[in-house]
Amino acid sequence: MKAWTNGGVKVPKNVLDVVEKAAVDAYGRDEEACGYLEGPESDALLCDRAVELENLANKYHQIDPEGHPRTGHDYFKINAKKFERALDEGEKSGRPVKVFFHSHLDCGAYFSEEDDRSMTMGGTDKPSFSLAYLVTAVDGGTVTAHKLFVWKDPRERFVEVPLEILDGA
Repeated sequence: MKAWTNGGVKVPKNVLDVVEKAAVDAYGRDEEACGYLEGPESDALLCDRAVELENLANKYHQIDPEGHPRTGHDYFKINAKKFERALDEGEKSGRPVKVFFHSHLDCGAYFSEEDDRSMTMGGTDKPSFSLAYLVTAVDGGTVTAHKLFVWKDPRERFVEVPLEILDGA
């Protein structure tokens, strides 16, 4: 088990600023932001870099609204191959991906049923990746909250855990 999957992840404010900018910018496009946080293997709880991923939900919806009825306003869809490549490269380079982040628009920071289905590949009995999950609330175009979630096996669900925001760089 990876240490960051127990919570207590540490994120410098300047890294969280990147997440917040992505979330506010995505809000302006009427879609959820998404991406990941990575950090040095030598400090298992530190995430010192944020990488935004493109939310493909609106593109899929535009091409096939019946097959993809949800828009980016309340759903994210990423390029799974790119994300899996980032996971593999992170492990090999000693800078693993530790947290997947996404934003919610005008509904607060919580781990939704859709988030649960997405992160367990359709509601299986365990998460698809050994990660923590950061949800950022953007209400009225302003970031109002960040909440970190991890999988707790005995309860077989995602639960909120502490997130440490570090001052400075």
